[in-house]
Order: sequence, then structure tokens, then C-alpha cells
Amino acid sequence: MPDLVGFWANAEDAERFFHGDAAVNHALRRLVDALDGSLIPYAIVGAMALNEHGYRRVTTQIDVLLTADGLARFKAQWVGRGYLEKFPGSKGLRDTENGVSIDVLLAGDFPGDGKPKPVVLPDPASVATRTEHGAFLPLALLLELKLASGLSAAHRLKDLADVLETIRATGCPRTLGEQLDPSVRPKFFELWDAAQFQEPE
Repeated sequence: MPDLVGFWANAEDAERFFHGDAAVNHALRRLVDALDGSLIPYAIVGAMALNEHGYRRVTTQIDVLLTADGLARFKAQWVGRGYLEKFPGSKGLRDTENGVSIDVLLAGDFPGDGKPKPVVLPDPASVATRTEHGAFLPLALLLELKLASGLSAAHRLKDLADVLETIRATGCPRTLGEQLDPSVRPKFFELWDAAQFQEPE
């Protein structure tokens, strides 16, 4: 028998998310205020960045790009003040006021399987763009990282699906692929072409 209670609870959660009133929305605003107030360079990445660029999908966590120094400074100033490490010494954090997980990506690391590749996580200070909601990774860089991640790690295929759906949702031009690293460019063009397919009515 269908779990109708769970279905409607999930539907209500999605409605709160798209109205900016879910726990993760509050946690994002709080994190942005903390990082900006501490003058720590950052870029929001992951699903929250996809939403900022126009691909609306629900998420329950925040992904943020920091430098190693930025993470150390954030921990020194904020752990114990509404934030905790997921475990001692971990990159991951938790917003204890909102119960939201925060995954930290470090500049200089490699996306996906973590192995060396042409695409590297950039320094947020040099690439982040500001919106009214904070500092975000630009669309081209966000798609480049997701392509590199999905191509190198079988358990990250959702990243490729995110690229496909983002192309559909944003209507970004095929020429955007020319801004991407050559190692991921063919996959972008493949997904861009696939995104143009229209289901017959």
C-alpha cells in the first residue's frame, strides 16, 4: 500500500524549499552570513547553486567550496557556536540550529574520484560571483566540475544527470561548452544534444 503520509510530507517539504522556508534555506542564509561576516572567501556549489542558476530541484544539504585556510578559520570562529564537525578533524560540518549537513569541498582537490585530472576545484576568491543570496560558482565552472565528477566516479552519475537537467532548465547555449576544459567538453556537447530531444505528445 502506498505511503501517502510520507508522500504528502515530502510534497510539503518541497513546497517549503521552493518558497525558501525549508531548514536548508535557513541554513544557507545563516552560513552565508557567517562566511561573509568572517571575510572568508567561499562559493556555494552543488544543488543549491543549481537552484540559483535556474534548475529547481530539492536538496537537504549545502555544498560549499573553501580553501584549507578558509575552512580552518571557519572552524576556529564557528565550531561550538551553532556548527559542529561531523567527526573530529572532518571537512564536513553540521548546522546544529537547523539540523542541516554542510559538505565542504577544498580548493586544489580533484572532483569525483579524487584522483588527479585536468579539472581542479578552484580558489573561490578568484571565481565566485555574487548574487543577492551569496557567492556562487558560475554556471560554466559548476557544470565543468559536475562533468569531471560524473565521468570519473561511477557512484557520481547523478552529477551527469544534473548537467543534463540544468541544460534543459536554463536553456544555456551549446557554445557554453567552449568554456569548459577539453577533458569534459565532448560529454557536455553529448548531453546538450540529448537535452534538445522533445518527447512526442
